[in-house]
Amino acid sequence: MSDLTRLSAADLAARLSSGEVSSVEATQAHLDRIAAVDGDVHAFLHVSDHALDVAADIDRRRAAGESLGELAGVPLAIKDVLVTTDMPSTSGSKILEGFLSPYDATVVARSRAAGLVPLGKTNMDEFAMGSSTEHSAYGPTHNPWDLDRIPGGSGGGSAAAVAAFEAPLALGSDTGGSIRQPAHVTGTVGMKPTYGAVSRFGAIALASSLDQVGPVSRTVLDSALLHDVIGGHDPHDATSLTDSWPSFATAAREGAAGAGLAGLKIGVIRELPDSGFQAGVSASFRAALALLEAQGAEIVEVSAPHFEYGVAAYYLILPAEASSNLAKFDSVRFGMRVEVPGGTVEDVMAATRDAGFGDEVKRRIILGTYALSAGYYDAYYGSAQKVRTLIQRDFDTAFADVDVIATPSAPTTAFKLGEKIDDPLQMYLNDVTTIPVNLAGVPGISIPSGLAEEDGLPVGIQFIAPARQDARLYRVGAAAEALLVDSWGGPLLDRAPLLGGNR
Repeated sequence: MSDLTRLSAADLAARLSSGEVSSVEATQAHLDRIAAVDGDVHAFLHVSDHALDVAADIDRRRAAGESLGELAGVPLAIKDVLVTTDMPSTSGSKILEGFLSPYDATVVARSRAAGLVPLGKTNMDEFAMGSSTEHSAYGPTHNPWDLDRIPGGSGGGSAAAVAAFEAPLALGSDTGGSIRQPAHVTGTVGMKPTYGAVSRFGAIALASSLDQVGPVSRTVLDSALLHDVIGGHDPHDATSLTDSWPSFATAAREGAAGAGLAGLKIGVIRELPDSGFQAGVSASFRAALALLEAQGAEIVEVSAPHFEYGVAAYYLILPAEASSNLAKFDSVRFGMRVEVPGGTVEDVMAATRDAGFGDEVKRRIILGTYALSAGYYDAYYGSAQKVRTLIQRDFDTAFADVDVIATPSAPTTAFKLGEKIDDPLQMYLNDVTTIPVNLAGVPGISIPSGLAEEDGLPVGIQFIAPARQDARLYRVGAAAEALLVDSWGGPLLDRAPLLGGNR
C-alpha cells in the first residue's frame, strides 16, 4: 500500500501545498489502491475516468501560483445518492441504472470548486433504505475489518472506502444514522450536521425532513475540513439555514490541542440501559467516558423518556415521506422503463416500479402509503409527528443541563452479511441511538472508541449537541479522539488485520 493512501486528508493537503507531493501522484495512489482491493470490498459503484485530469489541472494551477483551498488536490469519494454530471447517479437502485444528472449536487459542486478530486461514486443501500448496504441493487459492500461482515448502511460504501484507504475523505448522507452507524462498525469518523447546515440540493431524497448530507473521514479534523467546504447557505435548498458558521477546522484543532474538556458536562441518558447493547460496546463506551472524566469532564445523568419511541416514530415518518418522494420514479420522466405491449401508462408504471425497486424499497413505500391513507393519517403519521415533538423536547430539557450527550453509536459491532437481511425489525433496531438525532434535527458525530472484547471489531461513541452547535461537536470530538488514540498507541485502523495490522 502506498504511504500516500495512509495519510490523513490534512497531512496529505499539507504535502500537496508544500509541493512535496503532486495531486496526480496522490490520486494515482488511491486509484491503484482501489484497483488492488475494491474487488473484495466493493466500496465503489463507479470509478471516475477524469480523476487524473482533474488532479493534473490542480497541479497546474498550484504551479502557476493560484491561491487554492486547503484541501485542493485531495481525492474524494462521493456517495451515489449525490448527483453528478460526469458519473452515473443511481442511488443504489436498478431504476436509475446509468442515469446522468444535468447538474451536480451543491456539495459536489462546492467540493469541485475547492479543488477536491472526485474518485468515484460509492455503494449504498437502495435509496438509502437500510443499515448494512446489503440492499444495494449492485451487491453488498464488505467491511474492510472482516470481509464477511457488513460495513453499515446506508452509506457503507463511503465508510468502507475510507476505512480501506481507498479514499481519505468521502461524502455521505444521514437520514437515521447512515453516516454515523457505518463509522461505528468500520472504525472511521462520521458527522451528521445540524439539519439545514449543509445543502441537500442534488441529494436524491429519501425523507426530506430527516435527510442530511455530511462528511466521512478517518479523523475529526478531516471531517471538519470537508464540512467547511460543503457547508453554508444554499438558495437552491428551501430548508438551508442562513446562519454564518464558524470554522469547524479551527474548532477541531482547538479540541486536539486539549481545549474543550475541562468543565464540559456530558449527558448520559438514563433510559438507555446496557440491555440490548453488546457487552463490548457498553464496555468501550464506559471506558471512553472514564478517560474524558479523568481530563476534567463531568458525567451527568439526563432523562430522555421518549427516546424509546424513536424507532417506531421514525419508521412511520420515513416511509411516509419516502412513498411521496419516490413517486416520481414512474417510467415517464426519467429512469428505467419496462414496456408492456398494449398496456396503459399505469401498466407500464407498475411493471417498471416492480422491476426497478428492490424488496426493502417496496416494503417502505407500501408502509408509507398506508400510513398516509385516508382514515389512518392521524392514527399513524400524525401520532408519529407528535412523538417527534416530544423527542425534540427531551433534547431541549437535557441540553439545559449539559453541553453534549454521549451514547454508543450503535448497539453491536458489525454483524455477518446475511445475518439480519430477512429480519427487517432487527435491522431497524440497529439505529436506535442515531435516529433521535435526525428526528430532532440536531448534530451528532461518531468517533472510534475502541475494539469490542468479544470479537475485536471497532465500535464508536456518539456525541450529540444542540442545533447549530456543530463546532462544539468538532471540539469535543477531536479532544476525545486525541485521548483515545493516545490510549491505543496509534490510530485504530492500524490494528485492522485486512489493512496490514494485527488486532
